[in-house]
Amino acid sequence: MSDLSDDDAPAALPPDLRFLKLLVTVLAGVMILGLVAIVTLLVIRLNAPAPLPQLPDQITLPAGAQVEAVTFARSYTVVVTAQGQVLVYDKAGKQVADVPIGGADGH
Repeated sequence: MSDLSDDDAPAALPPDLRFLKLLVTVLAGVMILGLVAIVTLLVIRLNAPAPLPQLPDQITLPAGAQVEAVTFARSYTVVVTAQGQVLVYDKAGKQVADVPIGGADGH
């Protein structure tokens, strides 16, 4: 039969301790689900390519200019071209400055 006598049987947990054990188990499950959700969202967000900024429609670049970088300031838009120019436009799209920065290789 059984090797345990009635005296050796484990005592039942008190109700408060059983409730605490249930809370700890539920907390562990919620933490695991939260971690899985965070990792899933990070994977989804980091795999999506970052959208590139678009030039406003009112800005017209000089003929043959190829955009390398665009920076938006409060009252200006700055465009760096592959031809070695920094073009500064106001909010209306009017070119207000053209600064050469050397050759196309940046030197």
